[in-house]
Amino acid sequence: MSRKMRSDTHFERVLSYFDENGDGKVSPSELRHRVSMMGGELLQKEAEMAIEALDSDGDGFLSLEDLVVLMEGGREEEKLEDLRDAFEMYDTERCGFITSKSLKKMFRRMGDSKSIDECRFMINQFDLNEDGMLSFHEFTIMMH
Repeated sequence: MSRKMRSDTHFERVLSYFDENGDGKVSPSELRHRVSMMGGELLQKEAEMAIEALDSDGDGFLSLEDLVVLMEGGREEEKLEDLRDAFEMYDTERCGFITSKSLKKMFRRMGDSKSIDECRFMINQFDLNEDGMLSFHEFTIMMH
């Protein structure tokens, strides 16, 4: 079974949990009811606003496609946030870039000693614009 197929099955199970009447869509009242069953509280207006924000075809309901976008988008945002946190750890100079000096400092914190030339060499491997530093964009490419 492919990863995509398993993923779609997972999303279908999530949809069927919220879709109480089995019409293949989640209404604001279904969303509100299921959230309350999970111990949360959602006002009808909040449920309507949540669905309106995620509803791709404007029919007032969440479809399987809307759910996939919501759930996969969240994972992508989390990954990006994790990358941002990691980048900031290496940006010890707080200049918005990873420099050979900040990389050397980070290695030292981790108990590994690298020369400034070794750090320059590592940065140069992913330094797309050849400015001697890694931007967040270059860092994300390196991490993928």
